[in-house]
Amino acid sequence: MTPDVTLIEVGPRDGFQPIGALIPTDTKIDYIRRLYDAGIRRVEATAFVSDRAVPQLADAAEVLAGAKALPGLDVQVLVPNQRYCEKALEAGAENVAFVLSVSEKHNMNNVRRTPQDSVEEYRRLVEALPAGIALRLNLATSFDCPFDGAVDPDDVVALLDQLVPIRPDAEIALCDTTGRTTPSHVSKLFARAIARFPNNPSWVFHGHDTYGLGVANVLAAYSAGVRAFDSSFAGLGGCPFAPGATGNVATEDVVWTFDKMGVSTGIDLDRLLDVAEDGATIPGALSGGRVRTALHSQRCAQDLVA
Repeated sequence: MTPDVTLIEVGPRDGFQPIGALIPTDTKIDYIRRLYDAGIRRVEATAFVSDRAVPQLADAAEVLAGAKALPGLDVQVLVPNQRYCEKALEAGAENVAFVLSVSEKHNMNNVRRTPQDSVEEYRRLVEALPAGIALRLNLATSFDCPFDGAVDPDDVVALLDQLVPIRPDAEIALCDTTGRTTPSHVSKLFARAIARFPNNPSWVFHGHDTYGLGVANVLAAYSAGVRAFDSSFAGLGGCPFAPGATGNVATEDVVWTFDKMGVSTGIDLDRLLDVAEDGATIPGALSGGRVRTALHSQRCAQDLVA
């Protein structure tokens, strides 16, 4: 059966990215395989970025190849510009996610250019993209900027007005980069964006859990009509260019919540929890979420009885 919602597991990219100690490539691929065995069918496996800036992701080509070996897994990779997009395509990428920020200060810190420069970079990337390659557009700091605070919704819509016509069928993710937004802001911005661009095929919410509102914000996006959500097993993550931001909303928290609501995710929570518990022990990892801890004692008791 087709799930009611799609969870896009971003732990192998967003979760591993800020960890200083290098995780062996085989270990990364094994985590992706175990997430796949738990029912994950879409994953952001890695990013093609500067090895010097993000050494943890220097093995992007190898991780991509390992993830693509899993049948039926939709593997996306993050790219910041056309040059790294070309590297991703050379490595076999079939689904790329381009990122730019609404906030100028965050965009300058993240990709060293203004948002307007990134719009033109996106235009060049789209023009050069081969047929058949899936494209996602990530709008970072759609709700809040780590440097300037709350972002004006008018600025988000104005940027979308420029970006959407460049590739009308691109999936669009509005990102709460800092985890400081609230459910009312999430629902209002998505409602406005969806109404303005009714022909856009797919919207995604990407949220962090800095203030414990990750799941609440997911539900706010869901109430506005969004049916695809980024999440990270064990709540791993934290943007190196967003000081103070903790990890993404935990995949297991989102699965547990939707399960209780009768909304299908296609993911086996017990198997996912096994992966999340191991993920939380990765040296240098910043983990989060509540469900893993809440169910730990219960699961241990069941194991003793068995």
